Amino acid sequence: MQPLPEAQFEALVGDALDALPDEFFELMDNVVVLIEDEPPDDQPDDLLGLYEGVPHTERGEYGYMDLPDRITLYRLPLCRFVGDREELVDEVRVTVVHEVAHHFGIDDDRLHDLGWA
Repeated sequence: MQPLPEAQFEALVGDALDALPDEFFELMDNVVVLIEDEPPDDQPDDLLGLYEGVPHTERGEYGYMDLPDRITLYRLPLCRFVGDREELVDEVRVTVVHEVAHHFGIDDDRLHDLGWA
């Protein structure tokens, strides 16, 4: 699929975040969602998203003066991964859920068991 323009891709990400249940969204703490065109050089070229931070399950004294956790979605790999806009909407949603789950301490094995990996 041709890469979706940045503004349209940002709208898809916003829609995916808006679709999260209110209970999850309200529990997201000190986290920012970013969009980049490509993953960093030290990551695979086909990486769709990345969570960087301290999951809720490991926070302890976390919070005061700590930098926010980061969820980054990679626009161009996501566009390359799918065949059309409908698939992109689904894959953005899945990737957002996947990375938000990491924010809450859910690992890839558990996500796989739940059908989200």
